[in-house]
Parts: sequence; C-alpha cells; structure tokens
Amino acid sequence: MLHYAVVFLVIAIIAAILGFGGIAAGAVGIAKVLFLVFLVLAIVAFVSGRSPSV
Repeated sequence: MLHYAVVFLVIAIIAAILGFGGIAAGAVGIAKVLFLVFLVLAIVAFVSGRSPSV
C-alpha cells in the first residue's frame, strides 16, 4: 500500500514538473488517500498485536 502511495507521489511530481496541473492534483489526491489507508491499517495492526501482512 505504501509502495503505491509513493508511486503516485512520484507521478504527481513528474506531472507537475511537466506542467500537467490537473493530472498532478489527481495523483496527489490518490497518494494521500493511499497513505491514509496505509496508516490506518498499520495502526490497527500495531494495536491488535498482529504483524502486518506483506
């Protein structure tokens, strides 16, 4: 999950450098959502005492 967030963040940075503002904004939005999902799942895994699945 974190891997996909980083991939979308890199896509957003490249799109912003090339001047594609709409695509960059969309990719940043997706990256934020994926990162938040990762955080929630990581916190749940830590609290429940289970190791996160790969």
